[in-house]
Amino acid sequence: MPAKALDFYLPNELNASHPPEKRGLRRDHVRMMVLDRNTGGIRHDHFFRLADYLESGDLVILNNSRTIPAILQAEWLRNTGQISPRVEIRLARRRNEDSWEALIVANPVKIGDALQFSPELTAMVIGEKAHSPLKIIQFSKKGTDLFNIIYALGEPIRYEYIEYPWELDYYQTVFASHPGSVEMPSAGRAFSWELIFQLKRKKIQLDFIQLHTGLSYLLDEQWHQTPEENEEEYRISKKTMERIRQTKASGKRVIAVGTTVVRALETAARNDALSGVTNLYIDQQFPLNIADGIITGFHEPKASHLDMLSAFISEQHLLQAYEQAVACGYLWHEFGDMNLII
Repeated sequence: MPAKALDFYLPNELNASHPPEKRGLRRDHVRMMVLDRNTGGIRHDHFFRLADYLESGDLVILNNSRTIPAILQAEWLRNTGQISPRVEIRLARRRNEDSWEALIVANPVKIGDALQFSPELTAMVIGEKAHSPLKIIQFSKKGTDLFNIIYALGEPIRYEYIEYPWELDYYQTVFASHPGSVEMPSAGRAFSWELIFQLKRKKIQLDFIQLHTGLSYLLDEQWHQTPEENEEEYRISKKTMERIRQTKASGKRVIAVGTTVVRALETAARNDALSGVTNLYIDQQFPLNIADGIITGFHEPKASHLDMLSAFISEQHLLQAYEQAVACGYLWHEFGDMNLII
């Protein structure tokens, strides 16, 4: 992947460290910057007025993946002897019912080492991911039983701009239903049930796909992941894909809520596969087959997500808009403001 993502200056005070609810706002009352794909024109509004920018018959696609508390603590054992009484494990991506790729914040962890999370849950290090610090761990539980224990023991992943350990509920969308994301699919966070009902009253369609987000930051810059290295599991129903086709055939627009949704939809269109794993990299050279617009948050300088946005709007217009967003005090990241490109 070419290192060409946009760079700009982002003051620290624009990193949203508190959920909107803790700033005295309803989740759907965050600000919204609206960009015209063709002209680069910029409008400033609030997210609860989203319906004003969509038309009857447009289709909004949301990601219903549910965030799990992906940071766990464990005793580190080797040959039944204790190496450390407490190490941090960050789940990165589910491989199957009982195995995950995980970042174990300890060195050097070896294949065959054991992790004791609780009297009910252990895991064995069974492999390594090539060209990555991630290990493959196999749990003693699987499926729903494993998720139940993870929810009981874990805490959500948060990065340095988050000043307080907010509870997991703050990292969920109101419609999240399928556990599996280790980081919140945050573009959908600003939706409330009231807004969803408002969209439906205007006969704006809504539907859901599922993409479980992986671990984006591996705690060491030498292990920076490109989109091609960040594989994520997705699933789209036949009914949803048919609805997408009908919407586009009728001349209406498909609006993706988040880069995760764009990635899943465009992978399905390119590979003719409604489920699987995507490592798709999208930039200004990529011909979008499904997504006509995107609802997203604001992305940090040089983030690969900015490359994806350049498939919707020119880099020049995008950079101008981001510079204006900085000047106007928009807030960044999962607890920040929203950007509609249409």
